[in-house]
Amino acid sequence: MKKYLSISCFALAVFGFVANISHAQVAKNKVASENIGQKKRPNIIFLLTDDQRWDAMGAMGNSIIQTPNMDKLANKGVLFQNAYVTTSICCVSRASLLTGQYESKHGIHDFNTDLKPETFKKSYPNLLKEAGYKLGFIGKYGVGHHPPFATFDYVYDTEEGGKAQPDYITIGKNGKPIHDTDTINSSIQEFLGKFANKEPFCLSVSFKAPHEQDGNPPKYVIQSKYKDYYKDVTIPEPVTANPKYWELLPDVLRTETNFGRARWKGLFGTPELYQENVKNYYRLITGVDDVLGDMMKKLEKLGIADNTIIILMGDNGMLLGEHGMEGKWYGHEESIRVPLVIYNPNSPDKVKQYRAQQMALNIDIAPTILSMAGVPVPKEMAGVNLIDVIQNIIPERKEFFYQHYFLGGPQIPRVEAVVTPDFKYINYVETGFEEMFYTKHDSHEIEDLIKNPQYKLKLEQLRNRYNDLKKKHGVPSSVWQKSSKEF
Repeated sequence: MKKYLSISCFALAVFGFVANISHAQVAKNKVASENIGQKKRPNIIFLLTDDQRWDAMGAMGNSIIQTPNMDKLANKGVLFQNAYVTTSICCVSRASLLTGQYESKHGIHDFNTDLKPETFKKSYPNLLKEAGYKLGFIGKYGVGHHPPFATFDYVYDTEEGGKAQPDYITIGKNGKPIHDTDTINSSIQEFLGKFANKEPFCLSVSFKAPHEQDGNPPKYVIQSKYKDYYKDVTIPEPVTANPKYWELLPDVLRTETNFGRARWKGLFGTPELYQENVKNYYRLITGVDDVLGDMMKKLEKLGIADNTIIILMGDNGMLLGEHGMEGKWYGHEESIRVPLVIYNPNSPDKVKQYRAQQMALNIDIAPTILSMAGVPVPKEMAGVNLIDVIQNIIPERKEFFYQHYFLGGPQIPRVEAVVTPDFKYINYVETGFEEMFYTKHDSHEIEDLIKNPQYKLKLEQLRNRYNDLKKKHGVPSSVWQKSSKEF
């Protein structure tokens, strides 16, 4: 049976670090949060999809996928067209979302490690709790095996039992099989029914969809009601699906033990498999979109839609056959770029219906949520309030540091990179192999410019910036050289 949790004496004893909050600090944060004019503090709902890449949404230009509710939010709110994650793997990205920190600061390098109590203390959920918010969490927490659920007023945990990934099909309360997306839908409805009259609240929802179900081969497990969606459509193959682009990859990636290649064989290795599995990926996202629609109807019915901010983001991207691979991890655009929508019904008109070109990161979510709630942002957070960015209150970022260290080669070669609006410099840290792409004019990352003399100066600039950012955000080799068993 899944867990419905409320704060109890036993839970507080287990997670005592959360309870050790001074009344003075609570009062201070409440005052700060109420000092945003005389307006009611907003409710906040943060929806996180798993492996939804940036262009798997109609509003981002995909003419095949059906996401009318996501598109509606995007058209009424702020759609960030250049949103990225600093590490493209669930455990690290989710820790960055909670804390507003790079991997080197929050210390999550694998699936087994829990956030340290002092780190979670300055996460957006705990700070909102201190400020008087009611908290809900639904779905896949994804960081370690002992989530600090005592902090939350409502929890539906789909990872119960320490699973690295929740199953798509479980047994519901009625004893019948139920899909994870439907389970999350009912839990959202229940939370809103219980807490609509206990405002303000912050509900964090984490879907399994559209992540594949692990296996050999992995597969996308869809809800039966979507099985006929897209059946009469032919999904175009990616520009880089041609085998010659696999052959162009660096030796460090171009091995049959590369996880991205192994998963490609099972999911996209034939034209038939490609059509079936990309459609199933889309079907899972359409299922999430319907949950969003049900949630918006519930907010309207409860009379709280006008005071509820909704944020939608993917935890990382997904290669769907590009460069002959399936997966994430590496520095390719399809891997690190994600959808991001922020809808605030009370935003000034100049912020509504905005297509933001500024670079946004997963580490920006925590400070943005706190700022919208009127709660001070801790200095430990490396991210920024994205609303300040689009209103030109603070300058937009010029680049960011990308990092991925989990497992290592040959299965998942470790990588670091500098990503700018126009260029990308990549270093495979175990071998020192480098790549550079002019992404503004080569969005598919086909032409490696690392040896092109015309870009010698640009390469030198990016290497220098890489070295600076690595000193600031990189994880020491003494950490990532550990074996996967030690992780």
